[in-house]
Amino acid sequence: MNVENEVSQDTPAKSDLIENKRYQRLKHIDTLIGMIVSIAGLLVAVWLGPRINALVQDLVGPNRWLRLIALGFVYAAGFELLSLPVDFWSGFILEHQFKLSRETLLQWWWKRIKMYLVGGPLGLALLLGLYSVLWFTGPYWWLAAALGWLAVTLVLGRILPTVILPLFYKVTSLEDPTMQERFGRLAEGTGLKVEGVYTLGLSAETKKANAALTGMGRSRRVLLGDTLLQQFRPDEIDVVFTHELGHHVHQHLPKFIVMEVVLTALMCFFADRVLSAVAIPMGYPGPLDPATLPLFLLVVGIFGLCMMPLRNAISRWFERQSDRYALQRTSNPAAYRSAFTKLADINKADPDPNRFLVWLWHDHPPIRERLAMADQLLPQLRPESHDSPRAAFQ
Repeated sequence: MNVENEVSQDTPAKSDLIENKRYQRLKHIDTLIGMIVSIAGLLVAVWLGPRINALVQDLVGPNRWLRLIALGFVYAAGFELLSLPVDFWSGFILEHQFKLSRETLLQWWWKRIKMYLVGGPLGLALLLGLYSVLWFTGPYWWLAAALGWLAVTLVLGRILPTVILPLFYKVTSLEDPTMQERFGRLAEGTGLKVEGVYTLGLSAETKKANAALTGMGRSRRVLLGDTLLQQFRPDEIDVVFTHELGHHVHQHLPKFIVMEVVLTALMCFFADRVLSAVAIPMGYPGPLDPATLPLFLLVVGIFGLCMMPLRNAISRWFERQSDRYALQRTSNPAAYRSAFTKLADINKADPDPNRFLVWLWHDHPPIRERLAMADQLLPQLRPESHDSPRAAFQ
């Protein structure tokens, strides 16, 4: 639910517009290359799967748990090596080329290593949990897997902002009393305490501005990037904060979780049908054997690609709701426009993305629609101070 992809339709300088479009075009190319590399790697892994399983079994023996751990490591390492050049180009070279990154090469690698240290054990736990469900819950394992994913999501939602995120970024409680007072008035009646607003230290590695609503229950909080706080006027910060507040008011995070649980059940059911139909004919020991891991990942990957437009469409709908909430809560369309214009300038966003790419990849609506909505709502907005705590239209 972040605002990094927010863009502006206000007319930028021609040179900036060309540079922004070029940056976003290269980002789209990177995404496409990443998808192609991932699918190609999975296809090769599926083709070589029975032979890789035989080699691993020679090393660790027939125990299925040991084979599962060994195969998980082999495929994780293999896919990481395949994706690393693309990630390095996109996350380091391209960001420096467009003067958006402050990271040194050592910092980039250290962050990557921390991702391995955190993601490795977490990924192994999820892999073992998945196959425990596969092996011990019978023919309805796909339903049990969806319920298990719900439990995992709730746990991760609680610990992400308080345990995991601080490992990568400096997270500090907002201490500006004037800003706390403004946010308190804006959040009045929503159930979100001002103590739940934190500063996210992005400036150590990037010039981009960002904000997000994260966490579940008592760990729910609004994160405002220090880059945003440093470069935005108070009324613009209010708009961004209230946009994130809109996600809280409209309960978007719980709704996303419900959607993901339903999609996970469908995905696992689809995987069960495919594995049962093709695993043995393709030379695998059985549909639920650890050897079929690459086949399972391929099915999951294809399902995820097919569902991507749906996920993004729902996300764009939620973003429109939060935009409307921010406009009506602050009654300040001028600040709304200038805030997203500034985000576009800082983040080098394309002001007029291709409609097909928006449908396929964008989880935020085009800014043309967002600013048009501000114009449409203008007659409904009361001519009062943007600090007013009046309730937004639902």
